[in-house]
Amino acid sequence: MTSRQLAAIQKSTIVRSFSLLERVAPAAGARWAETLWFTVPPARGRRDRQADPGRPFQVPLHGRAVAGEAWGEGPAVYLVHGWGGWRWQLDGFVAPLVGAGYQVVAFDAPSHGGSDPGPEGPGRSTILEFADALAAVVAANGPAPAHAVVAHSLGATAAAFAIRRGLAVERAAFVAPMADPLPYTRTFAGRLGFGERVRTRLVDRIERRVGLPLSAFDVPAMAGQMATPPLLLVHDRQDGETGWSDGAAIARSWPDARLVTTSGLGHYRILRAPAVVAEVAGFVAAAPATTESAGLARDRT
Repeated sequence: MTSRQLAAIQKSTIVRSFSLLERVAPAAGARWAETLWFTVPPARGRRDRQADPGRPFQVPLHGRAVAGEAWGEGPAVYLVHGWGGWRWQLDGFVAPLVGAGYQVVAFDAPSHGGSDPGPEGPGRSTILEFADALAAVVAANGPAPAHAVVAHSLGATAAAFAIRRGLAVERAAFVAPMADPLPYTRTFAGRLGFGERVRTRLVDRIERRVGLPLSAFDVPAMAGQMATPPLLLVHDRQDGETGWSDGAAIARSWPDARLVTTSGLGHYRILRAPAVVAEVAGFVAAAPATTESAGLARDRT
């Protein structure tokens, strides 16, 4: 039996189990769903490196260590990976940003890559832990504000939350961002086979665990509650993880935002597309990209 066949059988068993719990024991189903919600998934995407190793560092957070690397000198640009990701996923941005005169700083969120687990324990994490890690890394790098944050997927939600809490950032670029986690509880429910009786209890458990309503992580809503830096959004029409509509929703609500649309890059390959890397690097430098950006459609929203 192949690993794919085994995974299919395991998923089928989980779906049947959740379907039963939805009918007879939704509270138990919600407890199980909560565990899965906070469990970091296996890393996806390419594992090879595009940048040479940087200067390694560790930053203390909640009594544990956040691991990262830094390259170059100058104003600091921070790279924030997404859920289940790791810092190397964004290292395609290192060379052009260092070449433009920036220091580039990347780190692994708690329970990701080379970092220790956070308060949630091994193999688990939250948006709050991502935001705390970003703030700790920025603080450890000096008193100056971050020149820019380049964040992917859920990392963009965490970056927006950190900015709302007071993190000083002069520019931000969100690649394939998630606008609001609440609709993803419905996606999560559909994939695991449970309905509203379990889902509503799951939302209650999530909110109790993080100590905030899920609406606190709604990026379009945050945009009206804080001073917003200029923002570049890049999102693919065929993104199967976070929908293009999420990027469009953030662009509509963020006062100084520009949405760039790609096609056919999906959720992960977008991080290594040369035109996307050039677009982001050009935005961070507040100058037009020097590399041809063919295939990108710009939308003022």
